[in-house]
Amino acid sequence: MDFLQNYLGSCRRCGLCESRTQIVFGQGNPTARLMFIGDAPDGDDDRAGRPFAGASGELLSGMIKAMGLSREQVYITNVVKCRPPGDRRPQSGEVSECLPFLKKQIEVVQPEVIVALGGFATLALLGQAARRPEVRGSWQSFEGIALLPTFHPDDLLRDTGKKRPAWEDLQKVMKRLS
Repeated sequence: MDFLQNYLGSCRRCGLCESRTQIVFGQGNPTARLMFIGDAPDGDDDRAGRPFAGASGELLSGMIKAMGLSREQVYITNVVKCRPPGDRRPQSGEVSECLPFLKKQIEVVQPEVIVALGGFATLALLGQAARRPEVRGSWQSFEGIALLPTFHPDDLLRDTGKKRPAWEDLQKVMKRLS
């Protein structure tokens, strides 16, 4: 994983290299059974140098704790490794340039389960199949690994009514890992 992180440190494959403060690679157990994948670093993540560092990170940490785990037991990363200007959504070209790095992270960690946090991460991992409305909360497969799409913590902060279905999704993950 260190080699990949060092290699990524000199990445200039897309325009995000011009505006980034640092690369937000990923954090957690490099042999985790469970991997969480979000969309892209935001300002809090960029300042901290780790994914899910702000309010959404606090919520994600609470979700992980409710699963009986800690952040140190899972691996957390994003599809895109550099903060897009103004925290905008990453563009398709930026995603396509970062996707090989994400795939390599997944290959190194070899998780049993991936949780895709939000529609953007789900779309990046599943392609057009992610556009089906029933995809959230239903088991999918990414390169032979069980993948469960759920809400991004930012979605849960904006709409607390989504917390119950998100918890139901995480219970499916816990059952799968038991």
